[in-house]
Amino acid sequence: MNKGDLITRVADDAGVSKAQATAAVDSVFDAIQRSLKKGDKASFVGFGTFSTTDRKARDGRNPATGATIKIPAKTVVKFKPGKALTESVN
Repeated sequence: MNKGDLITRVADDAGVSKAQATAAVDSVFDAIQRSLKKGDKASFVGFGTFSTTDRKARDGRNPATGATIKIPAKTVVKFKPGKALTESVN
């Protein structure tokens, strides 16, 4: 499923237009993104939790040449699925 499929599903399930569903989906994604940018978690009971973590700088290796390269530190997004989501997939 991609974003377009999600918008179509939301529009059909909620009985709204695709434009309204697009606005709703974009609003949800933006709210999650803003929360993570502030360093907060975005938790949805039964679905899962989005959070951020800092990854330290490290040395890596270019697989084509074998040369050592520096990989800079960065903040990465993590997702931990909730119990209900995990159980629904099994």
